[in-house]
Amino acid sequence: MDFVSPVLDVLTRLYACTAKHAANIFHLKQDLEFLRDRMVELKNLSEDVKARVEIADQQNMRVRGEVINWLSKVNFIESRVGILQQGGLEVEKKCLGSSCPKNFWSSFKLGKKVSGNTITIVNLLGEGRNFDSVAYRAPIVRVDEMPIGHTVGLDWLYEKVCSCLTEDKVGIIGLYGTGGVGKTTLMKKINNEFLKTKHQFGLVIWVSLSKQASVRTAQEVIRNKLQIPDSMWQGRTEDERAREIFNIMKTKRFVLLLDDVWQRLDLSEIGVPPLPVLDDQNKSKVIITTRFMRICSDMEVQATFKVNCLTREEALALFLKKVGEDTLSSHPDIPNLAKAMTERCQGLPLALVTVGRAMANRNTPQEWEQAIQELEKNPSEISGVENQLFDVLKLSYDSIRDDITKSCFLYLSVFPKEYEVRNDELIEHWIGEGFFDGKDIYEARRRGHKIIEDLKNACLLEAGDGFKECIKMHDVIHDMALWIAQECGNRMNKTLVCESLRFVDTGRVTSWKEAERISLWGRNIEKLPETPQCSNLQTLFVRECTELKTFPSGFFQFMPLIKVLNLSATHRLTEFPAGIERLINLEYLNLSMTCIQQLPTEIINLAKLRCLLLDSMHGLIIPPNLISSLSWLQLFSMYDGDALSTYRQALLGELESIELLDELSLSFRSVEALNRSTELLQVTEVYETYLETLCLFNCLQLEDVRVNIERAYDIPNPELILRNKQYFGKLRDVKIWSCPKLQNLTWLVHAAGLESLSIQSCESMKEVISHDYGASTSEHVRVFTRLTTIVLGGMPLLESIYQGTLLFPAMEVMCVINCPKLGRLPFDANSAAKTLKKIEGDTNWWYGLQWEHETIELTFIKYFSPQYLADAIHVSGIIWEKGNCRILLEGLISWQRKKRWKKGQPLGQGPKHSSGREAKYWGPSPKQAWVFEA
Repeated sequence: MDFVSPVLDVLTRLYACTAKHAANIFHLKQDLEFLRDRMVELKNLSEDVKARVEIADQQNMRVRGEVINWLSKVNFIESRVGILQQGGLEVEKKCLGSSCPKNFWSSFKLGKKVSGNTITIVNLLGEGRNFDSVAYRAPIVRVDEMPIGHTVGLDWLYEKVCSCLTEDKVGIIGLYGTGGVGKTTLMKKINNEFLKTKHQFGLVIWVSLSKQASVRTAQEVIRNKLQIPDSMWQGRTEDERAREIFNIMKTKRFVLLLDDVWQRLDLSEIGVPPLPVLDDQNKSKVIITTRFMRICSDMEVQATFKVNCLTREEALALFLKKVGEDTLSSHPDIPNLAKAMTERCQGLPLALVTVGRAMANRNTPQEWEQAIQELEKNPSEISGVENQLFDVLKLSYDSIRDDITKSCFLYLSVFPKEYEVRNDELIEHWIGEGFFDGKDIYEARRRGHKIIEDLKNACLLEAGDGFKECIKMHDVIHDMALWIAQECGNRMNKTLVCESLRFVDTGRVTSWKEAERISLWGRNIEKLPETPQCSNLQTLFVRECTELKTFPSGFFQFMPLIKVLNLSATHRLTEFPAGIERLINLEYLNLSMTCIQQLPTEIINLAKLRCLLLDSMHGLIIPPNLISSLSWLQLFSMYDGDALSTYRQALLGELESIELLDELSLSFRSVEALNRSTELLQVTEVYETYLETLCLFNCLQLEDVRVNIERAYDIPNPELILRNKQYFGKLRDVKIWSCPKLQNLTWLVHAAGLESLSIQSCESMKEVISHDYGASTSEHVRVFTRLTTIVLGGMPLLESIYQGTLLFPAMEVMCVINCPKLGRLPFDANSAAKTLKKIEGDTNWWYGLQWEHETIELTFIKYFSPQYLADAIHVSGIIWEKGNCRILLEGLISWQRKKRWKKGQPLGQGPKHSSGREAKYWGPSPKQAWVFEA
């Protein structure tokens, strides 16, 4: 019996093995159904997990590794669905009349696979059902690196911004400048430097805005950075979202970078905590970039910086980088041609990059020369200029809401590139064009100056170099303006600007048929076409054509619509061009600085003429009753001439008869000539209300200027007028030059609105404001409260501007040259505290100044800029023209004023809203000048 036990054990094992394998064969159908059901469960569970993962991803959460691995296994199992199809076919294969499979071995292998996969799926179901969470919230990345290319010329401004990041009193920093100047590039540099340097900020958030950006746009970007979940965000109002952002950001020290701001954003509406927060826990910062200086003030920026164009060296470095070494080395002439093309881009980075890329791989001098000509005459033809440069710059133009302002901006494209135009001259053209129809001249000028400031604020215009009365336009902005004026390149002949041509050839004249504005400008123009066809022409400039002697007799024959005609500074023109008298739609005519000898009587046909400028036409003969026939005339100017010469005895009477005349500018060459008109002397009685600019030049005997208040106002208590600051209410600019016997200018204390003061070569002057004025008070005297610029030069005896201290709340620039005895400035620690930009003077003079306390000296020393005795003193108000400084010194007495008369009323007795502009006196004078007395 000993052998029975082993046999039974073998049989038992054999049966168990056989039974197990038999089950894989005979239970195949049930196993397949079970597997199919588990697969469905797994698929449903997988969809649920994937949905949870998607939600987590939307919330910037990081998916757990075990979940990623589980989903991978599920995908693998689901890819093996073929086993179910194979199993179904195998079950159907039975022996005839039997439940046994036809192929035992095949069924056995299939059953084994089904069993193994079932176990795997059951395990996956167990794992998937145990996921409490599929993701976790990753730590917030402190700084996201921004893509940035090669940078040039940003280091100085970068350092200035970085210094503000450490100042507790600076919460918001503003960077403004024209489009394409590099504001965003600078911001990216600031952002990326946070990755490289140690700092105290826990979070740096970059928000890119646009013209259409809103509070909600900024909130969405900040929400993603802060990883605020959907459950706390979706369906919430802006105010509720702002509270969520605020509750997180108030606990962090952050830097918020708002790039390309087009309109004021209320940071509190976004959810940004108030700035600056003056405690140790939270000293966060906001930096904005914008094209508009106004945005910086609207958003209460504490530190504002203008991003300027690159210097010549910086511009060349950037341009050469974009062109590439291979192109530059392909021909020895190309580097010099590259310099010429760089100059044309005027330091604007976007222009340098765009043009530089276009010139890469142009390897012959001929290609470069052709491109330079295209850039000069038609820059939109260069690859990328239109869509990568002009379209970007045009966004600033598109942001202008007022169509009048847009028209005024585009009008500047008629002037040559690099031309600095006087504000008043530009506004007079706008008036002539009819941009301000329905307004008197004074209101039109006010509107014009407002538009100029708006365009400067949008960085579409710039102040002239050192002269507030002039503006200029960047060359690339000028190209863009001309491109827009030509309907974005679709009507290239709509506005034509031609410079430095000798003859106007037939091909050019053909293009005039479509032109609405034509500007011929330059000394080389010698001859004009005979009868150009200009049926659409509205504006014609023929200016500074110093070689042009005459106009063809039929030149104006086919210009029926022309409204503005400017022939100024065409010096060799001696005869009035025939045909002008037939331009019945003409509203603006400027013949200034020509040598035309006589106006023809046919001018009376110009019934719509509103502006007539005859400046610097000393020998001009005006026939009697000619001017009085121009009944629509609103502006008449004979400045820097002799309005009362032998040829013009009746001129004042004729001007007096023109009811609509708003502005009159006249010059006189002698006191005797002035005394011939009693009516005009009455103008002096209302100077205190109308005068804007006063100049006294070369008054060699003048010792004193007195103001007779009682006569001017004819009231018993003139001091009341002074306290109310109604005296000299419009006087803004005073220039006193070469009056060697003048003692002081104490009368200026009555000029409450004075903005610019220049005193030069008054060798006897010891004090600007007499010591007697204000001596009885120790408080700040309210003098020069609006003065922005003061220039003092060539006064060896000058000891004092004012004996006390002055606040100078608007002072920006002070220049003192060759005034060795001026030992102190009327400053204390509060003077010019928020506005001062620069103090110029000789180094020895500066370090010899006396200060009440050394802390006051330390306050102002950072503004000092050495200016040596040989340097020129730059004074605002001088007429500045394309490379030449022209000071009007001809004649003895000259004044300019604006006035509206009632018909029949004597000159000088106008209503209160009359407005005077300028009075000048040149040459010998009595020992006293009574400003308000005849």
